[in-house]
Amino acid sequence: MKISARNILKGKVKQVKHGMVDTEVDIELPGGIEIVSVITKYSAENLKLKEGKDVYAVIKASNVMIMVE
Repeated sequence: MKISARNILKGKVKQVKHGMVDTEVDIELPGGIEIVSVITKYSAENLKLKEGKDVYAVIKASNVMIMVE
């Protein structure tokens, strides 16, 4: 499989929290860093996401905002 996104991070599902429509997926990357993705509940079920499953977080964004206090 090939994809145009440049940022592909391999990790493991740490937690899956299903809502009425969306699902929040916590992914633990190597080194203990965690990222969170919110996807549709349908997609989460279709991907059979569960704790401990190996996944790839694919990040494709034209804008990344940075903020400081």
